[in-house]
Order: sequence, then structure tokens, then C-alpha cells
Amino acid sequence: IHKAFSGSVEAFMQRRGGAAIISKGRALKKQNAAMFDRIEQTYGVPPGVLLAIWGMETGFGASMGNQNTVSAILTLAYDCRRPDYFTPHAIAALKLVDRGALTASSVGAMHGEIGHTQFLPGNVLKYGVGNGNLRDRNTALASTANFLKAHGWLAGAGYEANMGAIAGWNSASVYQQAIARIAEAIDAN
Repeated sequence: IHKAFSGSVEAFMQRRGGAAIISKGRALKKQNAAMFDRIEQTYGVPPGVLLAIWGMETGFGASMGNQNTVSAILTLAYDCRRPDYFTPHAIAALKLVDRGALTASSVGAMHGEIGHTQFLPGNVLKYGVGNGNLRDRNTALASTANFLKAHGWLAGAGYEANMGAIAGWNSASVYQQAIARIAEAIDAN
């Protein structure tokens, strides 16, 4: 595992279940090798980072949220410290309703995130692939790879060279470093 990661990342990974994510991620990588190979061939993104994000965000789909997606994102756009950030996502959520990808009863996380890897609605519109149903595991993982590629992922360059793409996913440095460490451990097996 890369030496540039700090001790605070260790504590974060322990709190977030890093060892369990690595273990389950390795098993899922083997069980779904063909799917991960197709994703990597298409987007240049290896399985480790997708599994790390999936495990960190929803426990591999076990906890995708139970909040009304449209209500949550519209509330944040209207009554929040960051309406400039959430308003485009609120508009995107309404567009997703128009397209049938979301309904008035769709549920997700408390900040309007959707599916296995927790996309905000605007990101579903920009980076969602296939039918855009991010509650479908394969669609969510391919969409996550598409997001990372669009944020500068360099195929075969390793995690240090791809920290900028990971930063596109989440701006917290400790989260980025944890994702990279978990991903490296999954890919090493």
C-alpha cells in the first residue's frame, strides 16, 4: 500500500470498515470478473476503485437510503446553506422524473444521492450510462467508471496519478486517500 497516505487515513478507514470493504471487494471482484473486465475495457477504470467507492458509499448496495429523493434535493435547493450547489441537482432530478428514471416516490440518501454509488441527480444526467437506473448495480458501476474517466482517470497509471479523478468524486482528502488505499488492496489480489 502506498506510503504517501497518512495515519489519519488509517483511523478513517477503521471507522468506515476498510478491512471489511477490502475483503468483500476482493470476493465481488472475483465473482463478477467478466463485468469488471468489460467496464475496465470500456472506461479504463480498474475494479478496485469502483468496489472501494461502492463499499464506502452504500456497503455494496446494502444501504442506499430511505429518503424521498425529489423531496430531499428540492429542500436542499430551497432551504440550505448551499442553494447554488443543489439547485442544478434539483432541476436534474425533475428532468429525471420527466424521463421516468425517478418517480415521486423514489428513495435515496438524505442529500438526494441515488443508487449503489450515490450519484447526485445532475451527475446521473451527465455520467449515467445505459438506462440511468443507478439502483441497478451494473449500471451504477459503469456510470461511476464513466464519471471517473470524465474527471481525468488515466488508464493503467495507478492510484497516485489518478487522485484528481477520485477528488472529483469526493472533495475530502481523507476520503480520497481511503478510496485509493482500499482500491489498491482490492486490485493487489
